[in-house]
Amino acid sequence: MSKRSKTLKLTSMLAGAASLNLSACDTAPPAAQWDASAGKGEQVEALQYASLDACKAADDVPDEECDRGYQAALADDKNAPKFTDAQSCEDVYGQGQCVPRGYGGSSFFTPLLAGFVIGQMLDGGGRRYYRGTGLYRRDGFYGGGGYSTGWGGTLGRDYRTGRTTISRDAIEPPARVRQAPPKVQSRTSVVSRGGFGGGSRGYGG
Repeated sequence: MSKRSKTLKLTSMLAGAASLNLSACDTAPPAAQWDASAGKGEQVEALQYASLDACKAADDVPDEECDRGYQAALADDKNAPKFTDAQSCEDVYGQGQCVPRGYGGSSFFTPLLAGFVIGQMLDGGGRRYYRGTGLYRRDGFYGGGGYSTGWGGTLGRDYRTGRTTISRDAIEPPARVRQAPPKVQSRTSVVSRGGFGGGSRGYGG
């Protein structure tokens, strides 16, 4: 991680809030080390970025794909894991890394958006397309460290190719997952699941 850091201002989906200040590294966050063959579901190559500018500077994908991925991350931020209280959220994501939110008259806490990931997908005809979503930094003690998406999937690395990977469902989950009622986690569920109960709908990638 670069010693230099900068404040990244992201337009958020928070109700009543216009912006969210995040401290992000100049470079993409490191991926957890694991063998992709041991992961659940189809694995796709993942490109991770701390900011929209970092994505465009890396020149891995066209600028318009960076824009789409970033906007998808902001839109998907409403699917960030939800907790009944700040302490339960911070147990998983770290002290000072959770904020209060409210939708439909209910209130809860969610982790701060720490960047975004773009997955390189193939459609049924073998054509490549891209899909983006947000990333959240997990605390090393309860959450095992590393970064996860709002749908519960974690970044990994394929030892055979050295490429960063993620399960397809963690970045583009099926409709049944996207449409499932949100699940708000309590301190009891955090402890019983070892600190990370999957996505906001209880979905593990």
